[in-house]
Amino acid sequence: MNEFVVALGWAGLFAPMALGAMGSVIGCAVAGQAAIGAMVDTESGYGRYIGVSVMPSSQVIYGIVVMFSLQRDVTPETAPALFGIGILAGLALLVSAMRQGQACASAIHASKTKPEIFGLSLAPAAIVEGFAVFAFVFALVLAGGIPG
Repeated sequence: MNEFVVALGWAGLFAPMALGAMGSVIGCAVAGQAAIGAMVDTESGYGRYIGVSVMPSSQVIYGIVVMFSLQRDVTPETAPALFGIGILAGLALLVSAMRQGQACASAIHASKTKPEIFGLSLAPAAIVEGFAVFAFVFALVLAGGIPG
């Protein structure tokens, strides 16, 4: 039984990075596809479309930092906390990156038709980023309470 608990601890240790990376890949792909479509339909402003399409990449950075903050000996005593914090933070980063990619895609679509709303159209993506930051900070705070 202890081996299973320790294996879950190892999974939790690396989950924030892995799940954050998966979410960032999906989010950037969704926003990137919108950026490509916008570039076909417009004559300028390509850089801002590409810039917006990489916004979901921040979640993998948060995941890497959380992973490093969880680094400690994985024992039957620390494994449950590592698993809980790591998996839940990773899932939050995964979902936020995916949803941020969708918000970025919507911003790109809207601003190609009406360029003057470009900055305002990024507000939903920024709000989603805020939730990723909340998960990031909470994971860091909780990781500090794990012994070892």
